[in-house]
Amino acid sequence: VQLQASGGGSLQPGGSLTLSCVISGRTSSIYSVAWIRQAPGKEREFAAALRWGDSTTYYMDSVKGRFTISRDDNKNAVYLAMNNLKPEDTAVYYCAAKRRFRPNGFAEPPYDWWGHGTQVTVSS
Repeated sequence: VQLQASGGGSLQPGGSLTLSCVISGRTSSIYSVAWIRQAPGKEREFAAALRWGDSTTYYMDSVKGRFTISRDDNKNAVYLAMNNLKPEDTAVYYCAAKRRFRPNGFAEPPYDWWGHGTQVTVSS
């Protein structure tokens, strides 16, 4: 499984941005897909996740109501729509996928396949 993330950028607080993740390879082996972010000097955190089989979603508390994770099966893509962005959303955002039958829940590590990160910078 390969993941290609794109869509990052620099913008002012209150702005909107949508990240895209195109997935290729054996998608039948995927259990979940997540957007995981890492800010400078901080640990990685699960911004949002989507369970592949039933499209159940997860959001970390600080992004609820502002971020939306979605999928387009025709394009083999997963998106993260981000609205009302705040400076604390500044981070490198990674698209990652978890293999089926791995331990823990769909919004928890370990994740098996990772795309290159895309930088999101929110600053006035």
